[in-house]
Amino acid sequence: MKTVAIIVAAGKGERAGKKLPKQFLNLGGKPMLALTLERFEKARLISEIVVVVPESYLGFCSKEIVDVYRFAKVRKIVSGGKHRQDSVFSGLKSIDANADVVVIHDGVRPFVRSQEIDRIVRICQKEGPVIFALPVKETIKRVEEGKVMTTLDRSRIWSVQTPQVFPYKTILNTYKKANKDKFVATDDSLLVERMGIEVKVIEGDEDNIKITTTEDLKMAEYLINREFSG
Repeated sequence: MKTVAIIVAAGKGERAGKKLPKQFLNLGGKPMLALTLERFEKARLISEIVVVVPESYLGFCSKEIVDVYRFAKVRKIVSGGKHRQDSVFSGLKSIDANADVVVIHDGVRPFVRSQEIDRIVRICQKEGPVIFALPVKETIKRVEEGKVMTTLDRSRIWSVQTPQVFPYKTILNTYKKANKDKFVATDDSLLVERMGIEVKVIEGDEDNIKITTTEDLKMAEYLINREFSG
């Protein structure tokens, strides 16, 4: 089966407090995006990769990342949009119609394990849409105007990660529907859920962090140093 990974790296990275978008910052001597792409390059079930970056970084990504690190599976680099959803849709529209499965992953999650990518793809091949998530550890309260409105049942609350994996036609059609309806979601699986399609959840890895803030960058440095020292 043909499985295509869309690596979404089109953010501007303001919250990281750096001039260069965070996906291009060095981490352990390599650009963060290169570390992420390495994991997908090594995953056996990934057939090819589409990278989505800001339009002004198309050339940079091609010359400084794909060419330098010789990512053979990267077949396309496409420009993203204003929002993440626009960027994913751009990636989806660039995929050939003969794709079977699509893996959508944040470019700023460089610690996903290649074997976990293969594991979640296998599950999708058998069971359909599937996402990684972690059960929350803290008590969760819904707050409005500085006051607690209710305390949620922690045992039923999970924190969602990427990669998220879908049959190609399923995720493409849900994106087309969302675009037509002008519906905006914070993650890909929500678009599938709103179509009445069941999404399977499997427990992810706590190291698979999303690097968004300066504090996240510090944690990433710790994780990369631990990998090298191990």
